Amino acid sequence: MTTTPQRRHLPHLPALNRRLEPTGASTRSADSVVAWAWYVNGVRRPVGSLSLAARQAQAGEGFVWLGLKDPLDADLAALAKQFDLHPLAVEDAAYGHTRSKLEVFGDTLFMVVSTVAYVDHEELTESSEVVATGQVMVFLGEGFVITVRRGEHAQLSALRRSLEADPARLSRGPSEVLYAVADKIIDDYLGVVHEFETDVDEVETRVFSRGGQHEVDRVYQLKRELIEFKRSVFPLGGPLLRLATRELPGVPEDSRAYFRELADHHTEAKEAVASFDEVLSSILQAGLARASVADNEDMRKISAWVAIVAVPTMVAGIYGMNFKYMPELEWHDGYFFTLGLIAAIMIGLYLGFKRNRWL
Repeated sequence: MTTTPQRRHLPHLPALNRRLEPTGASTRSADSVVAWAWYVNGVRRPVGSLSLAARQAQAGEGFVWLGLKDPLDADLAALAKQFDLHPLAVEDAAYGHTRSKLEVFGDTLFMVVSTVAYVDHEELTESSEVVATGQVMVFLGEGFVITVRRGEHAQLSALRRSLEADPARLSRGPSEVLYAVADKIIDDYLGVVHEFETDVDEVETRVFSRGGQHEVDRVYQLKRELIEFKRSVFPLGGPLLRLATRELPGVPEDSRAYFRELADHHTEAKEAVASFDEVLSSILQAGLARASVADNEDMRKISAWVAIVAVPTMVAGIYGMNFKYMPELEWHDGYFFTLGLIAAIMIGLYLGFKRNRWL
């Protein structure tokens, strides 16, 4: 069960700029900083420091894209002061947020997007993890975009290189970075959907195979993982709808069509997840019903054999009573007749149960 970490106010610590002296490339001096760069007309430009690039961007010359992973409080405190970020948004970036959302703070747009990744496993067991979750948070403002990644998946380095290879896209400004990030994450959703479908097909085959009623526990495990998947995918619909239909700071009107396309792809992923939920519920019900039928068949078999065995037991019990005056005691063929009668009744019961498919 996911718990929300206790929030605390971020300290105003020394500025992040002193850690970001390399010219717009990846830096090793701050572990949370993955890469940063200054782009003018979609082309990466060399610059001496982040603070200088930020001043140039705020003056209307290009924009800065800063990427962080699991940032420290000191990093976010410095960025909040430098880019005038709202404290509530910074706290979400510091400690993560369990649901996708979109908020506007003045001229700054803050978006949280839940990420998912498929966890490879050889066989689905009660302890198997199928999906891993994380978050990507995006601060979008005039002349800057800051991406904050939490979790070991949804890496954005390849996305940055792809955008840098297409200056025409980057020239559209920070909103293009937001679109590209959301597009990548939704593509990841669809990729997990494809892998999840394979697991659903596999567990369905196992449940309905001979003796498959014992595989119902795997369906429970898959449904638990599906709930986590659903919690990551479904909430993104609202933010995408706002980006596609509402006037928001930093998002030009001509960009809304692209976000409408993303909303369509997100709907595709959401419908697939919903269909998995229905399929797994049906498999679970069918599996439980099949197990119940199998139990009933076992009980019928047991009952049939008990009825057959009861015949010699009853006859032997009667003739085992030590009364002096009992019929047939003096009959010469009585023993053989009794054994034949017992055998005939048992065979008759067996054939009757066999005809009625109890055995």
